[in-house]
Amino acid sequence: MAPSLTSARRILKYMSIVKNTAAIAKGMSITFKEMFQPTEVENYPDGPGPMRGAQFQERFRGKHQLQRDENGLEKCVACFLCAAACPSNCIYIEAAENTEEVRISSAERYAKVYNIDYNRCIFCGYCVEACPTDAITHGHGFELASLNATTLVMRKEDMLVPLNVLPNHVNSSKDEAEMLA
Repeated sequence: MAPSLTSARRILKYMSIVKNTAAIAKGMSITFKEMFQPTEVENYPDGPGPMRGAQFQERFRGKHQLQRDENGLEKCVACFLCAAACPSNCIYIEAAENTEEVRISSAERYAKVYNIDYNRCIFCGYCVEACPTDAITHGHGFELASLNATTLVMRKEDMLVPLNVLPNHVNSSKDEAEMLA
């Protein structure tokens, strides 16, 4: 026959059983309380999204955007600092020289090819921090799902901010110049 537990050991054993039972009861009470609360759900994609007035925090890291300066020229000067800062090596840049006839950016060089592979991008923001001209920023786009991996490679043309989205004072000065001409 096995030796019997002393009364002190029995008390400790029952206390641990009571303590464990109380912890389970507390956890189940939280579960049951939350189970009968109304749920907060967004009906994506039918509910609010960026096109339907959804609000994003300013620090949200969405799809990248290549910015333009106040004259409508590209801010990117093809310095390759964003590609060097990228830990996932998802940025590919080819530089080209600006000519007097065709000015793409205000510097000597511009990014002839600027690709970001979203198959590899981890949205860390190092490229945005490394850019000395603030040419690359994070936008609020978040819909990147695709069945084809090749569509996740964004080209420069896909990321450039359109000319009609320049600040108001730039658009108004161009409109005034057209009216005077």
